[in-house]
Amino acid sequence: MASVPDIQASPYPAYPQYDAYGGLRGGLGDALRYILSVVRRNLWLIAAVIAVVVAAALVWTMLQTPRYTAVTTVQIDDQTASVLGEDLEDAVIEDSGWDIDRFLNTQLEVLRSRELAERVARRLELFGDESFLAAMEVPPPADGLPERLRQDQVVGLLQAGLGVDLPRNSRVARISFDSTDPEMSARVANGFAEEFIQASLRRRFDKSAYARNFVAEQLDEARAQLEASERELNAYARDAGLIRAREPGISDDSSNRASSVTSSSLLQLNEAANRAQADRVAAEARWRAESNTPLLSSETVLADPTVQSLMQQRAARRAELQSARERYLDDHPQVRELTSQIAEIERQLNAAARNVRNGIRARYTAAREAESQLRGQVGRLERETLAEQDRSVRYNTLAREADTNRSIYDGLLERYRELNASAGVAASNISIIDPADPPLGPSSPNVMRNLLLALILGTAIAGVAVFLRDQLDDRIRVPEDIDAKFGIPLLGVVPRVPGNEEVGTAMEDPKSSVAEAYNSLRGSLLHATREGLPKILLITSSQPTEGKSTTSWATAASLARMGRRVVLVDADMRRPSIHRRAGIANERGLSDLLTSDAAPGDFVSATSTEGLVVLPSGKQPPSPTELLTGPRMALLLERLGEEYDAVVVDSPPVLGLADAPALAAISDGVAFVVESNRGGRGALKSALRRLRAVNANVLGAVLTKFDPQRAGHGYSAYYGYDYYRYESGAEKA
Repeated sequence: MASVPDIQASPYPAYPQYDAYGGLRGGLGDALRYILSVVRRNLWLIAAVIAVVVAAALVWTMLQTPRYTAVTTVQIDDQTASVLGEDLEDAVIEDSGWDIDRFLNTQLEVLRSRELAERVARRLELFGDESFLAAMEVPPPADGLPERLRQDQVVGLLQAGLGVDLPRNSRVARISFDSTDPEMSARVANGFAEEFIQASLRRRFDKSAYARNFVAEQLDEARAQLEASERELNAYARDAGLIRAREPGISDDSSNRASSVTSSSLLQLNEAANRAQADRVAAEARWRAESNTPLLSSETVLADPTVQSLMQQRAARRAELQSARERYLDDHPQVRELTSQIAEIERQLNAAARNVRNGIRARYTAAREAESQLRGQVGRLERETLAEQDRSVRYNTLAREADTNRSIYDGLLERYRELNASAGVAASNISIIDPADPPLGPSSPNVMRNLLLALILGTAIAGVAVFLRDQLDDRIRVPEDIDAKFGIPLLGVVPRVPGNEEVGTAMEDPKSSVAEAYNSLRGSLLHATREGLPKILLITSSQPTEGKSTTSWATAASLARMGRRVVLVDADMRRPSIHRRAGIANERGLSDLLTSDAAPGDFVSATSTEGLVVLPSGKQPPSPTELLTGPRMALLLERLGEEYDAVVVDSPPVLGLADAPALAAISDGVAFVVESNRGGRGALKSALRRLRAVNANVLGAVLTKFDPQRAGHGYSAYYGYDYYRYESGAEKA
């Protein structure tokens, strides 16, 4: 018996991407068919929900009081025309740094502000105006109500009825007001536009006057502070004896702001000392190299022109001496003369080489003395500079303060000049394009819009209701429900037998849709695992009468017709039925085999189908569970698997009994039979959970008693029930 795979790790068969009919599992077509079937089943619920919502919206719309909306359009620019000078020429002042979108949104918020609403109420004398309250559908305030509360009520109504809209990429804003009186709506909308312009001009004037006065005061204070800081800086420099080449206002950095004679000299001498040190290091290195080299082996000595000339003369005399010795003796006058000349040249050569080396040492000594003198001067200037820096701490502080005061003064002076230049009489950057007229027709309620919204809302509510109903219902109505609701593959679909025809009769006709369906199921089972058909196949269901025994018989017979040796085991000892289908007695069977040491061949019975034998359940034992869950049952199935090509076990239902889970744990594969359109109230999910708890290898589900016409249009043709029609004379596609 094959090992049972882990159902938790691999809940699908070897080819899970394709269903039993060769179609891609979870495809768009399956989803659309499933949705259409759900809509078809809940059509009356959807229609009822939509009708109720639309009717409620219609009644609510008819009860509403007609309201009128008046609209005023204004143009808002970020440029202002200003009159400058005595010639009254128009000039344009543009704030190029403004963020235009932010500016326009700010203006819209000003339109919605409480301050502008109060100005409109005072301008139109709406405080205490009962006609305005009536137009806003508000009863007059009670007597004795404080005046402040009356004003707050009017201002709140103005803000509530106001509408402000600015289309994208436009500077023309729409100011609207909504009330039950068209005249009042137009009057208030125009009042908001006019007060918006006046408020903008007032804010501009107040802001300019305040800014000029404030900047003038700050400018006087900055001038006084600058003068005081400059005087204090000069006095301290004079008392401390500091001579600075100072350029005011350049930077706050003291190195850029001022420099002294001492520090400048220190920088120059330090650079000279660095160069002298470099020269000394080079001369010293050269002298050390010369002193460690033989006199006439030094490259510097050999490169001297005098040395080179003397060496040439010596070579020439040596050649002459060699020639003379070949002809004369050593006492010959010519030999003695040449020997004397060579000795003199040697002396001159050594003297010239020593002169060259002495020159190198002299340059090294001079470089060392120059470096020493410059280092001494640098040290002296460093001490003087440090002393001067101690005196410059206060100076630098005063200089920074003076520079800061100068920057503040320059900035304030520039700003003051700008304010004086722009302080002319400015025109408003807001203008009315179209004033509001009393509307001729009501703007609300809008019957068509409300009905459309109600239709959309009703459809959404109906969709939610149908979704919840479908999720809470685990009945399998269409084949796609198998994978969608339980996550297991679909092995096959067995249609409902039409009319009063018996299932057995329909199965005997090889041209019937039932026979074709079971043949298709057989094809799915042959490829259900990587090894093909499971050796021991258990067929079970969640509840009785779902077609489990019929599927077991049909599957076993179909496999036998392929030439395989198949044994069908009736393990449902409480309600056996296989013996009746096989037409044999149920006097001896599985229960007797499990309680004796007899061989299985003594209890099996042949059937009319060649290759198919049946092991009936036998007499009902006192405790079927103990027999089916005992070790003898596992050994029996293993032995049957060795003797036959396939073992098909008709199991009891899963729910309420321990038989099916125990048998599933020792089987190679489980085919789960589900009756179409049968309410289980969670029975199917509970049964699958019990099977997974014992690590059963659930191959998939078989949907039985399926009615394609009831499931929806297209299922009959899609699942092949109408694709072919057998006729007596020919086959038509």
